[in-house]
Amino acid sequence: MENINWSLATPLIVLQLILVVTALISLARQENTNGPKWIWALIILFITTIGPILYFIIGRKND
Repeated sequence: MENINWSLATPLIVLQLILVVTALISLARQENTNGPKWIWALIILFITTIGPILYFIIGRKND
């Protein structure tokens, strides 16, 4: 098994967590979304990196 270079991986993991948490907070505060909120929550949680970005680009409704 190859050793992981944690000095490179840690900032990426932290950025991913910040992105997911920010997207989930935004989703919780948003009254209307393009599609059901529960689907967006699954997309944010399970589609790494791209899921939260998709939510911010497509999922949010700007009324």
